Amino acid sequence: MQQALQGLEPKSIWKHFDHIAAIPCPSTKEAAIRQYVLDEAARLGLRATQDAAGNVVVSKPAHPGRETATPELLQGPLVMVCEKNEGTPFNFDIDGIRILRVGDWLKADGTTLGSDNGVGVAAALAVMESTAIKHGPLEFVFTIDEETGLTGASEFPGGVLKSKYFLNLDAEEKGTLCIGCAGGILTKARCRVSVQVPVATAAWRIKVSGLRGGHSGVDIHLGRGNAIRILGATLRAVTDELSAELADLKGGSAQNAIPREAFAIIALDQNREGQLCQVVARCKDEQQLDLGSFDPELTITVENAELPAKIMAEHDARRVVDLLASLHHGVLAMSPDVPGLVQDSTNLATLSLSDGLVEIVTSQHSAIESSKQLAARLVGTASRLAGFETEHSGSYPGWKPEPGSEIVRKLQEVNKELYGEPAKLVIMHAGLECGVIGEKYPGMQMVSFGPQIENPHSPNERQISSVEPSGSTSARCWRRYSRWLLVRSRGTRRETECFQRQPEPQDDRAIQRKARFGTIPGDELLYSKLIIPPRTGRTQASEDREFRAVQNGQS
Repeated sequence: MQQALQGLEPKSIWKHFDHIAAIPCPSTKEAAIRQYVLDEAARLGLRATQDAAGNVVVSKPAHPGRETATPELLQGPLVMVCEKNEGTPFNFDIDGIRILRVGDWLKADGTTLGSDNGVGVAAALAVMESTAIKHGPLEFVFTIDEETGLTGASEFPGGVLKSKYFLNLDAEEKGTLCIGCAGGILTKARCRVSVQVPVATAAWRIKVSGLRGGHSGVDIHLGRGNAIRILGATLRAVTDELSAELADLKGGSAQNAIPREAFAIIALDQNREGQLCQVVARCKDEQQLDLGSFDPELTITVENAELPAKIMAEHDARRVVDLLASLHHGVLAMSPDVPGLVQDSTNLATLSLSDGLVEIVTSQHSAIESSKQLAARLVGTASRLAGFETEHSGSYPGWKPEPGSEIVRKLQEVNKELYGEPAKLVIMHAGLECGVIGEKYPGMQMVSFGPQIENPHSPNERQISSVEPSGSTSARCWRRYSRWLLVRSRGTRRETECFQRQPEPQDDRAIQRKARFGTIPGDELLYSKLIIPPRTGRTQASEDREFRAVQNGQS
């Protein structure tokens, strides 16, 4: 086990997370992680099947005496988003994640951590192998290719599952139950460009970096910079004012992440280097003024580069740069019905130039199907006006909230007994597999939950940990999360830890994150940290005995 994970509780979850972190699992390359799940099922003597798409379904019989309990499904995707800082020596196809522990948090060394959704898969496997939980019939679904279009969920067959309750383990906000999400679609714009020999005598590499990035759906409202848009604005100034020639450009690395870095190679006479640096510095100041404290560490650098053999023809470079500088990114509309919820958005995700073909990939999200299509057409029309060919693909539906469903009511009762109040019901402005799979199983009741994961889809991703023995807030929250998962899976509602609430400091991030999730009318979001007060006469050992008693189903 990696040193950063040693001593963490619950051991069963972190044991599996350690194995998962060591297995490369980018989207479309899930063979190794899928085999790990199949091997675990075989080791436990459980029936496992694999469908044509590569999804895995594992069935676990009920604990003796619980055969008539309502069947439940635990589900999560097997993939992670592969993002790394430029210069980090890491190959997502062959390298395992290097995990660091910083205080009560886990993060990776220059890459995404993979808690989204490695920790969800680890939790499901921990339940799968448990012999102490007195559960009813359980099904486990592990899907593939979730991060590049929900392919596994889209191709998941109907008529396979028997469960009535669908527990998705792919949420990232403590203290909440997600009961709905937006749908999504990809819009790709492509343009073949002409090339010619450069007139200039030198070349430079302009690089945009230092941005926070984040999830293209749940972080889209936070006002963070888009490296591709910023690069486009900088290139427009450089080409307009200095007649620089454009040779190459690249930005972003995932269609569901806000791009943090982008670069371009330009050709310009050597004696104009000073002017180039001045223009770029001015662009940086203008962009930083616009971003403010939402993204305070923007950097735009100019470095010497090898003079390219070919550059774009001037008229082609102009239309590419104009589109990059003007293509919309961010929130398009807020919900008129759910306070604080983003309704429509678009993300300018990736940019590439290969063999004379420029490709721009964007993604649109909306909880309303017609609005999602309208947002895609908006981006497509702007691209066509710039002379690009466009293609829409990967459309998937949203998940309609049902706040009055039986599963929500039951979990609210559990949460109230565990923590003294109901969980906060939220709708996520991002795609979840619940809506895609649930559409094929009418009547299945769905909910999504998970631990605290911050900055997913970026190298700043971090996962709250539990260090035992410890009295820290973060450690206790993780213990409660794992206990909640285990308690939920067998339907018992017993907990003894008490808590109090403390307001969270209202910094820019705390204020802005209100739009990350919407609230159900009549309910409100949780904007506080749970602080576990000391209990007189209680020891860590007594709490651990109580925890084991809950796991074993004792009163």
